Amino acid sequence: MMTPFSKMHGLGNDFVVVDERVERHGLTPARIAALADRHRGIGCDQFVVLRPACREGADVFVRFFNADGSESGACGNASRCVADLLWRGEGRRQSVLQTRAGLLPAWVDEAGLVSVDMGAPALDWRDVPLAEPADTLHLPLPGDPAAVSMGNPHATFFLADRLDLDPVVAGPLLEHDALFPERANIGFAEVLSGAAMRLRVWERGSGLTLACGSGACAAVVNAVRRGLVARTCRVEMDGGALSVTWREEDGHVLMTGPATTSFVGSFDPEAYPS
Repeated sequence: MMTPFSKMHGLGNDFVVVDERVERHGLTPARIAALADRHRGIGCDQFVVLRPACREGADVFVRFFNADGSESGACGNASRCVADLLWRGEGRRQSVLQTRAGLLPAWVDEAGLVSVDMGAPALDWRDVPLAEPADTLHLPLPGDPAAVSMGNPHATFFLADRLDLDPVVAGPLLEHDALFPERANIGFAEVLSGAAMRLRVWERGSGLTLACGSGACAAVVNAVRRGLVARTCRVEMDGGALSVTWREEDGHVLMTGPATTSFVGSFDPEAYPS
Protein backbone atom coordinates (compact mmCIF):
# COMPACT_ATOMS: atom_id res chain seq x y z
CA MET A 1 0.00 0.00 0.00
CA MET A 2 1.34 3.42 -0.95
CA THR A 3 1.93 5.99 1.81
CA PRO A 4 1.13 9.65 1.04
CA PHE A 5 3.55 12.36 2.17
CA SER A 6 4.11 16.10 1.96
CA LYS A 7 7.54 17.52 1.16
CA MET A 8 7.88 20.84 3.02
CA HIS A 9 10.57 23.27 4.04
CA GLY A 10 11.19 26.20 6.33
CA LEU A 11 13.85 28.40 4.71
CA GLY A 12 15.28 25.39 2.90
CA ASN A 13 15.39 23.19 6.02
CA ASP A 14 13.37 20.39 4.43
CA PHE A 15 11.08 17.69 5.74
CA VAL A 16 9.07 14.69 4.69
CA VAL A 17 5.78 14.74 6.61
CA VAL A 18 3.68 11.59 6.96
CA ASP A 19 0.26 11.56 8.63
CA GLU A 20 -0.27 8.48 10.81
CA ARG A 21 -3.30 9.78 12.67
CA VAL A 22 -5.55 7.20 10.98
CA GLU A 23 -3.21 4.30 10.21
CA ARG A 24 0.43 3.35 10.74
CA HIS A 25 2.83 2.84 7.85
CA GLY A 26 5.64 0.75 9.32
CA LEU A 27 8.07 3.65 9.70
CA THR A 28 11.03 2.14 11.55
CA PRO A 29 14.23 4.15 12.20
CA ALA A 30 16.01 2.21 9.43
CA ARG A 31 13.19 2.90 6.98
CA ILE A 32 13.11 6.58 7.91
CA ALA A 33 16.86 6.87 7.35
CA ALA A 34 16.49 5.21 3.94
CA LEU A 35 13.65 7.55 2.97
CA ALA A 36 15.68 10.57 4.12
CA ASP A 37 18.57 9.60 1.83
CA ARG A 38 18.84 12.21 -0.93
CA HIS A 39 20.16 9.73 -3.52
CA ARG A 40 18.08 6.60 -2.90
CA GLY A 41 15.04 7.96 -1.02
CA ILE A 42 12.91 11.09 -1.05
CA GLY A 43 15.55 13.15 0.75
CA CYS A 44 15.17 15.46 3.73
CA ASP A 45 16.90 16.99 6.73
CA GLN A 46 14.28 15.61 9.11
CA PHE A 47 11.37 13.18 8.86
CA VAL A 48 8.12 14.17 10.60
CA VAL A 49 5.37 11.80 11.69
CA LEU A 50 1.92 12.96 12.82
CA ARG A 51 0.05 10.85 15.37
CA PRO A 52 -3.19 11.39 17.32
CA ALA A 53 -2.70 13.73 20.28
CA CYS A 54 -2.80 12.08 23.70
CA ARG A 55 -2.62 15.21 25.88
CA GLU A 56 -5.52 17.48 26.67
CA GLY A 57 -5.50 20.66 24.63
CA ALA A 58 -3.27 19.30 21.85
CA ASP A 59 -4.40 18.96 18.24
CA VAL A 60 -1.75 16.52 17.04
CA PHE A 61 1.23 14.57 18.38
CA VAL A 62 4.33 15.31 16.29
CA ARG A 63 7.43 13.12 16.24
CA PHE A 64 10.67 14.39 14.69
CA PHE A 65 13.38 12.13 13.29
CA ASN A 66 16.84 13.14 12.11
CA ALA A 67 18.12 12.01 8.72
CA ASP A 68 19.97 9.11 10.38
CA GLY A 69 16.69 7.79 11.86
CA SER A 70 17.38 8.93 15.43
CA GLU A 71 14.56 10.79 17.19
CA SER A 72 14.68 14.43 18.27
CA GLY A 73 12.52 16.06 20.92
CA ALA A 74 11.88 19.24 18.95
CA CYS A 75 12.37 20.90 15.57
CA GLY A 76 11.37 24.53 15.18
CA ASN A 77 11.13 24.75 11.40
CA ALA A 78 9.28 21.44 11.17
CA SER A 79 6.83 22.64 13.84
CA ARG A 80 6.06 25.68 11.70
CA CYS A 81 5.54 23.40 8.69
CA VAL A 82 3.10 21.20 10.61
CA ALA A 83 1.18 24.27 11.78
CA ASP A 84 1.00 25.48 8.16
CA LEU A 85 -0.18 22.02 7.06
CA LEU A 86 -2.97 22.02 9.67
CA TRP A 87 -4.04 25.49 8.57
CA ARG A 88 -4.11 24.74 4.85
CA GLY A 89 -5.54 21.24 5.19
CA GLU A 90 -7.92 21.61 8.12
CA GLY A 91 -8.50 25.35 8.50
CA ARG A 92 -6.75 25.55 11.88
CA ARG A 93 -5.12 28.99 11.96
CA GLN A 94 -4.20 28.28 15.59
CA SER A 95 -3.05 24.85 16.76
CA VAL A 96 -1.25 23.17 19.63
CA LEU A 97 1.43 20.62 18.79
CA GLN A 98 2.21 17.87 21.27
CA THR A 99 5.91 16.99 21.10
CA ARG A 100 8.31 15.08 23.32
CA ALA A 101 9.55 18.51 24.44
CA GLY A 102 6.05 19.63 25.52
CA LEU A 103 3.06 21.44 24.06
CA LEU A 104 3.92 24.04 21.41
CA PRO A 105 1.20 26.57 20.51
CA ALA A 106 1.41 27.76 16.90
CA TRP A 107 -0.48 30.23 14.76
CA VAL A 108 -0.55 31.58 11.20
CA ASP A 109 -0.88 35.32 10.66
CA GLU A 110 -2.72 37.11 7.84
CA ALA A 111 0.48 37.30 5.79
CA GLY A 112 0.93 33.51 6.01
CA LEU A 113 3.91 33.65 8.37
CA VAL A 114 3.91 30.93 11.02
CA SER A 115 4.84 31.49 14.67
CA VAL A 116 5.59 28.79 17.22
CA ASP A 117 5.93 29.22 20.98
CA MET A 118 8.92 27.00 21.64
CA GLY A 119 8.50 27.25 25.42
CA ALA A 120 11.13 28.22 27.96
CA PRO A 121 14.77 27.27 27.34
CA ALA A 122 16.42 24.84 29.77
CA LEU A 123 19.66 26.36 31.05
CA ASP A 124 20.83 23.91 33.72
CA TRP A 125 23.66 21.57 32.71
CA ARG A 126 21.53 18.55 33.64
CA ASP A 127 18.78 19.60 31.25
CA VAL A 128 20.91 20.30 28.17
CA PRO A 129 22.20 17.64 29.02
CA LEU A 130 25.93 17.77 29.67
CA ALA A 131 28.03 14.84 30.83
CA GLU A 132 29.35 16.74 33.87
CA PRO A 133 28.59 19.88 35.89
CA ALA A 134 29.49 23.01 33.94
CA ASP A 135 28.50 26.65 33.50
CA THR A 136 26.25 26.49 30.43
CA LEU A 137 27.07 30.11 29.60
CA HIS A 138 30.76 29.23 29.21
CA LEU A 139 31.35 25.59 28.34
CA PRO A 140 34.83 24.12 29.00
CA LEU A 141 35.56 23.78 25.29
CA PRO A 142 37.89 25.72 22.98
CA GLY A 143 36.01 28.67 21.52
CA ASP A 144 33.96 29.31 24.69
CA PRO A 145 30.51 28.17 23.46
CA ALA A 146 27.27 28.49 25.44
CA ALA A 147 24.72 25.69 25.79
CA VAL A 148 20.95 25.48 26.12
CA SER A 149 18.18 23.00 25.44
CA MET A 150 15.24 24.04 23.26
CA GLY A 151 13.80 20.55 23.55
CA ASN A 152 17.05 19.31 22.01
CA PRO A 153 20.67 20.09 23.00
CA HIS A 154 22.41 23.10 21.44
CA ALA A 155 25.85 24.68 21.77
CA THR A 156 26.45 28.11 20.22
CA PHE A 157 29.85 29.50 19.25
CA PHE A 158 30.05 33.28 18.84
CA LEU A 159 32.56 34.17 16.15
CA ALA A 160 34.21 37.49 15.38
CA ASP A 161 34.18 36.40 11.75
CA ARG A 162 32.03 33.67 10.20
CA LEU A 163 35.17 32.14 8.68
CA ASP A 164 36.78 31.53 12.07
CA LEU A 165 35.31 28.02 12.24
CA ASP A 166 34.18 25.84 9.35
CA PRO A 167 30.91 24.10 10.37
CA VAL A 168 31.57 21.20 8.02
CA VAL A 169 34.91 20.49 9.71
CA ALA A 170 34.17 21.47 13.32
CA GLY A 171 30.49 20.48 13.40
CA PRO A 172 30.75 16.67 13.38
CA LEU A 173 33.60 16.69 15.90
CA LEU A 174 31.71 18.94 18.32
CA GLU A 175 28.42 17.08 17.82
CA HIS A 176 30.10 13.96 19.17
CA ASP A 177 32.18 15.61 21.91
CA ALA A 178 32.15 13.65 25.18
CA LEU A 179 30.60 16.66 26.93
CA PHE A 180 27.32 15.93 25.09
CA PRO A 181 26.03 12.47 26.04
CA GLU A 182 23.08 12.80 23.62
CA ARG A 183 25.20 14.56 20.98
CA ALA A 184 24.40 18.21 20.23
CA ASN A 185 23.39 20.67 17.55
CA ILE A 186 26.27 23.08 16.99
CA GLY A 187 25.60 26.71 16.07
CA PHE A 188 28.16 29.12 14.60
CA ALA A 189 26.93 32.70 15.13
CA GLU A 190 28.27 36.07 14.07
CA VAL A 191 26.56 38.99 15.82
CA LEU A 192 25.88 41.73 13.26
CA SER A 193 24.19 44.25 15.57
CA GLY A 194 22.11 44.40 18.72
CA ALA A 195 19.16 43.13 16.71
CA ALA A 196 20.66 40.80 14.10
CA MET A 197 23.01 37.84 13.77
CA ARG A 198 24.25 35.47 11.10
CA LEU A 199 23.97 31.76 11.94
CA ARG A 200 24.90 28.38 10.51
CA VAL A 201 24.00 25.15 12.32
CA TRP A 202 25.45 21.66 12.15
CA GLU A 203 22.42 19.59 13.14
CA ARG A 204 22.74 16.45 15.18
CA GLY A 205 22.12 13.44 12.97
CA SER A 206 21.56 15.53 9.83
CA GLY A 207 24.62 17.70 9.20
CA LEU A 208 24.81 21.28 7.94
CA THR A 209 21.35 22.59 7.01
CA LEU A 210 20.16 25.74 5.27
CA ALA A 211 18.28 26.79 8.42
CA CYS A 212 17.57 25.53 11.93
CA GLY A 213 14.64 26.91 13.90
CA SER A 214 15.54 25.55 17.32
CA GLY A 215 19.16 26.52 16.61
CA ALA A 216 18.08 30.10 15.90
CA CYS A 217 16.15 30.14 19.18
CA ALA A 218 19.16 28.72 21.05
CA ALA A 219 21.52 31.26 19.49
CA VAL A 220 19.31 34.20 20.49
CA VAL A 221 18.88 32.88 24.04
CA ASN A 222 22.63 32.41 24.44
CA ALA A 223 23.38 35.81 22.89
CA VAL A 224 20.90 37.54 25.21
CA ARG A 225 22.46 35.77 28.20
CA ARG A 226 25.83 37.19 27.16
CA GLY A 227 24.45 40.67 26.57
CA LEU A 228 25.16 40.59 22.84
CA VAL A 229 21.68 41.21 21.39
CA ALA A 230 18.22 42.42 22.39
CA ARG A 231 15.45 39.98 23.25
CA THR A 232 14.02 40.28 19.74
CA CYS A 233 16.54 39.42 17.05
CA ARG A 234 16.63 38.71 13.33
CA VAL A 235 18.55 35.52 12.62
CA GLU A 236 19.94 35.30 9.10
CA MET A 237 20.77 31.81 7.84
CA ASP A 238 21.80 30.37 4.49
CA GLY A 239 18.15 29.71 3.58
CA GLY A 240 16.68 32.98 4.85
CA ALA A 241 15.78 34.80 8.07
CA LEU A 242 13.68 34.10 11.15
CA SER A 243 12.50 36.50 13.83
CA VAL A 244 13.11 35.21 17.36
CA THR A 245 11.87 36.78 20.59
CA TRP A 246 12.79 35.60 24.09
CA ARG A 247 9.94 37.03 26.13
CA GLU A 248 10.82 38.47 29.49
CA GLU A 249 7.37 38.09 31.03
CA ASP A 250 7.13 34.29 30.85
CA GLY A 251 10.56 33.23 29.56
CA HIS A 252 9.13 31.62 26.43
CA VAL A 253 10.84 31.81 23.04
CA LEU A 254 8.77 32.74 19.97
CA MET A 255 9.95 32.01 16.45
CA THR A 256 8.32 33.42 13.29
CA GLY A 257 8.97 32.70 9.62
CA PRO A 258 7.60 31.14 6.43
CA ALA A 259 6.64 27.53 5.79
CA THR A 260 6.34 26.08 2.29
CA THR A 261 4.93 22.92 0.72
CA SER A 262 7.20 21.91 -2.18
CA PHE A 263 5.17 18.95 -3.44
CA VAL A 264 3.12 15.94 -2.35
CA GLY A 265 3.58 12.33 -3.34
CA SER A 266 3.52 8.74 -2.13
CA PHE A 267 5.99 5.93 -1.51
CA ASP A 268 5.91 2.18 -0.93
CA PRO A 269 7.29 1.50 2.58
CA GLU A 270 8.09 -2.08 1.62
CA ALA A 271 10.57 -0.80 -0.96
CA TYR A 272 12.83 0.42 1.86
CA PRO A 273 14.69 -1.65 4.47
CA SER A 274 12.91 -2.05 7.79
